[in-house]
Amino acid sequence: MEEWKEYRLGDIATIKGGKRLPKGVNLIKAPNNHPYIRVQDLGHEKTLELNSSYAYVDDETQKFISKYIVNTGDIIMSIVGTIGLIGIVGNTLNNANLTENCVKVVNVSNIEKEYLYYFLISTYGQSEISKGIVGAVQLKLPIKNIQNISIKAPNLIIQKKISNILQSLDEKIELNCRINENLEQQAQALFKSWFVDGTNIELNYHELGNITSITAGGDKPSIYSKELTEKYYTPIYSNGIENEGLYGYTDFAKISITISARGTIGYICLRTKPYVPIVRLISVIPKKEELSAEYLYLWALRQNFSATGTTQQQLTVPNLKKISIGIPAKEILKKFNNIVIPIFQSIEKNKDENKNLAQLRDTLLPKLMSGELKLSEIKTKLYE
Repeated sequence: MEEWKEYRLGDIATIKGGKRLPKGVNLIKAPNNHPYIRVQDLGHEKTLELNSSYAYVDDETQKFISKYIVNTGDIIMSIVGTIGLIGIVGNTLNNANLTENCVKVVNVSNIEKEYLYYFLISTYGQSEISKGIVGAVQLKLPIKNIQNISIKAPNLIIQKKISNILQSLDEKIELNCRINENLEQQAQALFKSWFVDGTNIELNYHELGNITSITAGGDKPSIYSKELTEKYYTPIYSNGIENEGLYGYTDFAKISITISARGTIGYICLRTKPYVPIVRLISVIPKKEELSAEYLYLWALRQNFSATGTTQQQLTVPNLKKISIGIPAKEILKKFNNIVIPIFQSIEKNKDENKNLAQLRDTLLPKLMSGELKLSEIKTKLYE
């Protein structure tokens, strides 16, 4: 077998931290030239590219955090909260800002950068990351412990071959993500042309609480499991992020939207499957069949939700219920739903395909990283 060597991450790369926002400053949703990479932006695809889910800092804030930017090709790792999420900065996020809850890995030598990425997301890399986690109240991964991460690798030629195999799967995943981004942009443009720019469609206004069911997520449910079973079948979400490996029981409707209520306020998600919302999430479920969650989602994306509170800013259910929402006549809404619902169904189909591709990649990953699976066996494994 090809001889593998062991490296200390701090000896082959430089680790640099991100920057906390100044006290009292909140992120904004309006796009500008200062995107801000957060923990929740990692873990979806290998290459981080700017999309509609990203938040931004204003021009004045940028002056205070401008030294803590990332560049195309930097490897990003989350070090607080959900620790060990990894991504590579893409072209559209060159010079983006980085949260203090992440670090960047730069100036990599002796290890092929793509191989390093795949090692870090593998079971071996994640085990090394876990060894360095400290803290009782809030878990974190200090830079000195990141530097001590041990990496095993063959020569650069074999590294490149391994990363190319895994990258082919990730490229398909990222293609699906770009398709989904385009599809969502189409849906948003359609909503705007019909109900914002359009002058011939009359809207009837209602308080959101009268036409939807609005509930705030609480603490982790008492009924939950670390295994996906027939009873405990629903993923648990907190602040828009899935708590991987935790499942709970819920009678929630299959289609709903969620809005983040604390921290990054106003982050919107369309949920096409049941889930358990916990801390920092508010769920909004249509009461009437003709009022689709897709319409609610596209409407919510255009809102500037107001937060209250002096100690901690948050979006509250009572305030959300009072927000006015314009609804067209049933026949208009039905025509709109007939167009946009298939768009979001296509998005969901691509997401499901990505899960399968990611599962295949994750099956191959540890076998390739350990040398258990020979490169000559890959074609057979890929098409089994």
